[in-house]
Amino acid sequence: MPKRFWRIGVQKGYETLFDKTIPAGSITDAQLRELLKCLTAKTMSYEDIVGGYVKRKTKLAHTFLDIRGDGLGYFCGNGSDPTTVAIASLLDENKKPVTRPKFP
Repeated sequence: MPKRFWRIGVQKGYETLFDKTIPAGSITDAQLRELLKCLTAKTMSYEDIVGGYVKRKTKLAHTFLDIRGDGLGYFCGNGSDPTTVAIASLLDENKKPVTRPKFP
């Protein structure tokens, strides 16, 4: 099986705040999603962090810490600062992004 890696980063506009590549087998999908939430929360206010964890459809709730993605990549944005985002991209053994297979 080919070796795969996760490239994990935090971007603020065009500035890279954090960039790390780790073997894909060293983290579960659930751990990766929680890591992205944690990295995003680091750039947020305490009030915004609380709003990301309270019950949905309550007065304080929002979707700032919701993870979006498709298994080949994930992202989590800071709603109070939409220019800041935590991203995880799946890379192949040559450190190139893994793309979806093309169907005939």
